[in-house]
Amino acid sequence: MNRHVDPVVVLGAQVAKRVQPFGDGRRYVAAGEWARFLAWLVDLVVVVFGVGIGFVALALVDGQVALSNGALTLALLGLIFGVPLVYGCFYGNGRALGAVLTGTQLVRLKHGGRLGFWASWAMLVRILLPLFLVAVVASAFAGGGSAPGSFVRVSLDVDATHRLWAAEGVRAQYGQSRDDGHP
Repeated sequence: MNRHVDPVVVLGAQVAKRVQPFGDGRRYVAAGEWARFLAWLVDLVVVVFGVGIGFVALALVDGQVALSNGALTLALLGLIFGVPLVYGCFYGNGRALGAVLTGTQLVRLKHGGRLGFWASWAMLVRILLPLFLVAVVASAFAGGGSAPGSFVRVSLDVDATHRLWAAEGVRAQYGQSRDDGHP
């Protein structure tokens, strides 16, 4: 049985400000701005490093085989989109390297479950979203509107959420399969 407790008593005033509900009503502690930024920055560095390695490998292959400009362009686009997708394959539990280092986890906003199959797409969006935002801002200044949509994932503070759930008597379910059929 879940009981609601005062998060200020359990977590302190600063952390309690970040308590939010999942779609199913359970509460969690959202990751702080700096933790989310640092997690994104680490993941971006990993992806840029991967693209750099791919670029060097592509240059070595081009030196041996002399690829056409079209093949080089296609390969570079493949690296830009492929590296985040491959890195995201290791992200199914919401804990890529950036999240591990910052103590956060990306979960589904609806019920706090694992990202699962969609993790690689989430990583692609996570890495390429800043470029998209620049395009949206540029479009807004040019007279365009904003992009519609809603968030389906949220980054939570693992330690603070565990403390809140322990006080409320909630079983830690995120990152695991749930009994009600949700991932």
